Amino acid sequence: MNTLESLAQTARSLSQTVSTEFAPLDLSALNFKAAPGSWSILECLEHLNRYSRYYNPALAKAIESNTAGASMQRISYSWLGKKSLEMVRPQNMKKHKTVKHMNPNNSNLGRGTIEEFLQHQTELLHLLQRAGKADLHKKAVPVEFFRLLKLRIGEALEFVVLHEERHVQQALRVKAQLAKQAAA
Repeated sequence: MNTLESLAQTARSLSQTVSTEFAPLDLSALNFKAAPGSWSILECLEHLNRYSRYYNPALAKAIESNTAGASMQRISYSWLGKKSLEMVRPQNMKKHKTVKHMNPNNSNLGRGTIEEFLQHQTELLHLLQRAGKADLHKKAVPVEFFRLLKLRIGEALEFVVLHEERHVQQALRVKAQLAKQAAA
């Protein structure tokens, strides 16, 4: 399995997790917070929606602009890409401060947050499919918080998927805390 296939498989799995684990919950469960400064399930998903609103169109533009000619299918990593991926890797449990406009803390969120997340996942799967014809090595995706810096197409796709995986796991931990509190 190549890396794009692996990323697509992870994206499909994240959609399935959100559909089965979170969609059936009532609104109070979806908005439960273990602590005042922590995020609810919906806030975790809204954070990802905010990133998808930026990265999905940026990736679409980069892929569209870099499909002519020979494609480079192996993902290679720049210094910035390695640092970005290490920061969002789900195994990295270190908390990172998010930029203000991407922080959904204390947002008024409803079921539309889940629907939007699933719609973004469909778009991401389409992008991963189209990326098979693109030069994944091309630096073409501006970093959201500092657009003068650019990620390579392949590392940007991997960044998006790993970032999603990290925060869906965070939302699963919130659900587990809710169940633990309800059982107490």
